[in-house]
Amino acid sequence: MAGLNGPWRSSGSSANAHGSFVWRLLLVLTVLPMVLAIYAFILQWRGGLDDPASRWAAAEDRSFPGMGDSPLSVGGSSSFATSLLSTTAADCGEILGGSSSPSFPYYRGWKLDFEADPRPKICITSSTSAGLEQILPWLFYHKIIGVTNFLLFVEGRAAKPSASAVLESIPGVKIIFRTRELEEKQANSRIWNEHWLAGFFYKPCNYELFVKQSLNMEMAIVMARDAGMDWIIHLDTDELIHPAGAQEYSLRQLLSDVPSNVDMVIFPNYESSIERDDIKDPFSEVSMFKKNYDHLPKDTYFSMYKEATRGNPNYFLTYGNGKSAARVQDHLRPNGAHRWHNYMKSPNEIKLEEAAVLHYTYTKFSDLTSRRDRCGCKPTKDDVKRCFMLDFDRDVSVFHSP
Repeated sequence: MAGLNGPWRSSGSSANAHGSFVWRLLLVLTVLPMVLAIYAFILQWRGGLDDPASRWAAAEDRSFPGMGDSPLSVGGSSSFATSLLSTTAADCGEILGGSSSPSFPYYRGWKLDFEADPRPKICITSSTSAGLEQILPWLFYHKIIGVTNFLLFVEGRAAKPSASAVLESIPGVKIIFRTRELEEKQANSRIWNEHWLAGFFYKPCNYELFVKQSLNMEMAIVMARDAGMDWIIHLDTDELIHPAGAQEYSLRQLLSDVPSNVDMVIFPNYESSIERDDIKDPFSEVSMFKKNYDHLPKDTYFSMYKEATRGNPNYFLTYGNGKSAARVQDHLRPNGAHRWHNYMKSPNEIKLEEAAVLHYTYTKFSDLTSRRDRCGCKPTKDDVKRCFMLDFDRDVSVFHSP
């Protein structure tokens, strides 16, 4: 009997052991996820986990220094501005990324995932007297689409210590003040003695601005080359590059696809058409643009010409020949504010079929009056011709004279 019962007893023990193992395994699989879930909840509740949603500051905390009631927006003496800057340096560094690593300027703690050595390297140069409320969103947008460096020739509000200190704290931004030393240096530059620019010398307002822009562009070429830039673009702070047609919404991607034998890329401009008279932030509130005729079917353009131009033969209120990006190379020179040229050859250029420059033209009434007041010309038809190149600017200065 013992011999007969032995095998059955052994088989029963094996079955019991197997059942016990399965039960324990099920218990572990059931309890372990619950324990991990509770642990994760406790960590998050106590602040141990990094929740991206918690990084978004309240709406009133998202503004840049220099905007609204920020201490940096307060004008005053140089010593007063210096004291303000010293007390708010931590805030500026936190918001604008005063450290070596570029930061997401609108929201604290967010980092832009820039490559260590992005290619191609793109530089934007601009001559501006705008305030921080216009320059900072403009900088931020172009950083996002791939611009690596900015050369800002500043005057007016942009040159005030409260503004320039903020701009200089942003990685990749270089500020050039219009000093007597700069003017003397530009007076000895090559294009100062060239006939194509001489016709604009010693004239006020827009003509003077055109000369300054050209001279600044000439200096920017040298600075961009020394910084190892691949492309340079001259852009005003009321203009945004719209890199349509790229696989990603990226100016860097767009220019990296340009053939190596191309020296210049033309971006046709679109001109804003405002729908309200209370615009405060043009970049976020204006969404309707008049497309450049280069991007319109010719039969559509000419069939609707009278309705579109409304008596203005230039189609746009301001310029219509776009802006351009030039490959940084030897013998490059500016050819006005919209084009580049080369002393040794005719540049090989292409015009983009989708990408454009969005020009936020006179989106606020103050844009008109500030230009008129800055020039100081008499509100007569003869005198405004000395100041302005465009008929629209001349008409506004006469019509809205104080």
